[in-house]
Amino acid sequence: MVGPLNPKHGSPDARLSGPTRRTAVGLILGAPLLGACSGGQISSPFGPSQPEGPPGPQQQPLAVGTGQVKVGLILPLSAAGNAGVAAQSMKNAAEMALAEFQNPNIQLLIKDDGGSPQGAQQVTQQALGEGAEIILGPLFAASVPATAQLTRARGVSVIAFSTDSSVAGRGVYLLSFLPESDVNRIVDYSAGIGKKSFAALLPDNAYGNVVEAAFKQAVGRRGRMVAFEKYASDRSAAARTVAQSLGSADALFIADDGESVVATADALTAAGANLRNIQLLGTGLWDNPRVYASAPLQGGLYAAPDPSGFRAFSGRYRAKYGADPVRTATLAYDAVALVAALSKQGSQRFAPETLTNPSGFAGIDGLFRFRSDGSNERGLAVMKVASGGSTPVAGSPKSFGA
Repeated sequence: MVGPLNPKHGSPDARLSGPTRRTAVGLILGAPLLGACSGGQISSPFGPSQPEGPPGPQQQPLAVGTGQVKVGLILPLSAAGNAGVAAQSMKNAAEMALAEFQNPNIQLLIKDDGGSPQGAQQVTQQALGEGAEIILGPLFAASVPATAQLTRARGVSVIAFSTDSSVAGRGVYLLSFLPESDVNRIVDYSAGIGKKSFAALLPDNAYGNVVEAAFKQAVGRRGRMVAFEKYASDRSAAARTVAQSLGSADALFIADDGESVVATADALTAAGANLRNIQLLGTGLWDNPRVYASAPLQGGLYAAPDPSGFRAFSGRYRAKYGADPVRTATLAYDAVALVAALSKQGSQRFAPETLTNPSGFAGIDGLFRFRSDGSNERGLAVMKVASGGSTPVAGSPKSFGA
């Protein structure tokens, strides 16, 4: 069994976990999304790969904590727009985790990469030169390889915050919510309640491409595909094609962000589809007020972390900083909580075999574990769309299968 967070307010405590009882845990998980600067819903994880506009003056490095284990934290603190706002919120959350964890033996070396690969390489070199045993960050996919080039040469692990699984790999682990986890959870749940024939309508973009690959693989394991279409700006033709095939489908999968999901449902309705006669399925991007207010989407199911975890985190964050955290903030909190827990172990505390413990780690947003390829697997809940929000119909798993 994996050890959960200590439920006492503000005092996450690590417990030993895993088959060998050697891996310490104690985290909360979040979604690495730059679309919203406050609030809890998940917005599109495939936004700009770099911040828009030039960065401001680089923020000075900061060392927080007095522990012996040095940990680099790389964030785009001076980046323009939402990226800089998100980075500041993540920095706050990292410091909050350090304060809430009881006497961690770590010192955070907080570095500003400005949101660029060149900046990431520069500050990674600084952190390694100061003795960092592990690097947390960067946030942007384009910056991760720049950091990894240096860390791999030194045998130092990286826990990055990007949602682009292509930048994961040997020694580089992603703490983000990857779309593949959403897809696998909702397809497996649907098959478990008797849905075997699937249709899908997806956006023709980077997010849609990732979801397409995962969905086709998952359906191949659990059922059959009866219709599949992708759309660009005009959904009408794709919606008509899918609407004509729904008579032979048990479930319809629509993966897009809130506003686009509503537009897609409306296009299907206009094409003659009766969405009340089919089980609608989605991803965590459905966690959006627009979805809850949409009549055609009522009763739809989607996979996501249990929202109670982020609510609890947000309450503590607001009490400390007087503002709402970005949804990405939990990533930095989780990363710091993880390394604080693992720092109690010996020289292999951040080694691949420690980070890839198959039992995983327990967090407020549910279970997760790193795979050897650097991607991750999540234990997600299944939520049902209702007019007032969403309600869980299946909770997060308490442990991972083999």
